[in-house]
Amino acid sequence: MKITRIAATPLSLPVSVSAAGRKKETNLSVCIVDVETDAGIIGTGMTSITEEEVIASIINDVIAPNLVGLDPICNEQIWEKLYWLLTPRGQSGYASHAISAVDLALWDIKGKAFNEPCWRLLGGARSEVPVYATFGFNFFDRNELAEAAKTWVERGFTRLKMTVGHHALARRDEPRPLDSVIAEDVKRVQAVRDAVGPDVQLYIDANCGLDYYHALSLARRLEQYDISFFEEPISHNDIPNLTKLRQKTSIPLACGQNEGLATRFRDLLVAQAVDVVQPNACISGGYTQCLRIAGLANAFNTRFANGGAWPHHNMHLHAGLANGSLVEYHSVAVECCQLVFDGLPVPEAGVLNLPDAPGLGFTPNRDRMAELAKRPLSRGLGKH
Repeated sequence: MKITRIAATPLSLPVSVSAAGRKKETNLSVCIVDVETDAGIIGTGMTSITEEEVIASIINDVIAPNLVGLDPICNEQIWEKLYWLLTPRGQSGYASHAISAVDLALWDIKGKAFNEPCWRLLGGARSEVPVYATFGFNFFDRNELAEAAKTWVERGFTRLKMTVGHHALARRDEPRPLDSVIAEDVKRVQAVRDAVGPDVQLYIDANCGLDYYHALSLARRLEQYDISFFEEPISHNDIPNLTKLRQKTSIPLACGQNEGLATRFRDLLVAQAVDVVQPNACISGGYTQCLRIAGLANAFNTRFANGGAWPHHNMHLHAGLANGSLVEYHSVAVECCQLVFDGLPVPEAGVLNLPDAPGLGFTPNRDRMAELAKRPLSRGLGKH
């Protein structure tokens, strides 16, 4: 079997988020990648949380000419070729996103070729994965957050995640004093905890939006609310500062969804900087590199979970591997996937059951994609 064509399509997807009767209309961009073969099998991958027009150009203009004619089953050979093509001196960024999207498409092909779902080819450790719902965004006030949290619990979710920090460093020119931002965060977390009670696991995510000083201050003030982990607390996933922070708070720390190099995860683990590593299959080099990162986590006896959304791609990784665990059911990302794909599983009682269909187990809706492709590309929610 040979690759005959690779095509990337950037999409700007309309989404809405509702809480307590209030609705936020926005958009989120993704890049969908199709890899076609001479056997008639087409694999589809995707990436997001980046400039999707740039990713599409990289795939269409640089990657595609270099992969046509190769065997799509040889994902290790192709991943290595892509690494040296796009990141010969250790770069990450756009290259990691492009590699991820292509790699996922190759695994989709492999599953279809062997008539097996990807999670079984990745190891088949379990047929279901636990999920946590990301529901709490900065444009909701405290009362809306509390109502939204109760709604998700009523839907059967016992693990919830909300944002904190609210891009405080990136928006200092407004101005928005960081002290004021985290003071409000404490009140928001308290409102959610009061709303859902002590038995619901509560996670927080600063999206790399704080410095060490304010991340530490926030963590100490939130310890009383039993936070299950604090994701991306410090800008740039600054390893020395993460290590210091971990030593000074009882809240477990997590990060990694936007890292593109396995060596970055090695450094996080060697420094004992985090309690949870969170590679994302749509960003951190696809399944091929995430398998390596999961192996590192296992060797360091460190928890390996999903951050950065896209549960329907990451569920295969965490169902496949024995040390797989939590998958993020990000409400905005899920709505985006529902626009593009058919056959997506829906969680029941906080658990996603893996499909038995070959490959990824869900398929792009070409008619909807064609309509969505006509929309002008624009920046929207991004990652929350």
